Amino acid sequence: MQEHRLLNRGDKNRNPSGVSFLELLKEDLTTHESIWEQGFWAMATHRFGNWRMGLPKLIRPPFTIVYRVLFKWVEITCGITLPYTVLVGRRVRIWHHGGMILHAFRIGDDVHIRQNTTFGVARRDRLDELPTIEDRVDIGCGTVVLGCITVGHDSIIGANAVVVTSIPHHSVAVGVPAKVIKSLDPIGS
Repeated sequence: MQEHRLLNRGDKNRNPSGVSFLELLKEDLTTHESIWEQGFWAMATHRFGNWRMGLPKLIRPPFTIVYRVLFKWVEITCGITLPYTVLVGRRVRIWHHGGMILHAFRIGDDVHIRQNTTFGVARRDRLDELPTIEDRVDIGCGTVVLGCITVGHDSIIGANAVVVTSIPHHSVAVGVPAKVIKSLDPIGS
């Protein structure tokens, strides 16, 4: 049975708590090796989209216009779609650019995402069923993760994998459809 979760309605600031907007931007820039690359622009726009939702409603409209322009600019020039309604953790690295549709329920801390990756729904009649990417997941280029599934923390998803079932923690998954081929030792030995 699939888990049904309440999606982020986008009605409040969902940036990680305990850190300011400017501190998040600085951390994101450091995560992207201080390079103002496309992945950083996508993350900065995402952070800005959430930050504006913490403003009083009366002064929010001009910031919403700026967000929408930035969001569309990132989509067109960088090829990365990352709506502010996706719950994104800290130190997420978007490597490269192009063909990236990142509609997930949540993306955890320290996740690495490479080009041509898609997170999204598996069926058009279940638009609320989005994947969860837990902490420290490394996602190869061309990967597709679909439906209300979870990619467990500290896992690796190989290039061009199509993930349609949940992946356990500390796993390596590859193929179409993705299958776990190896369990990683959580101790690191």
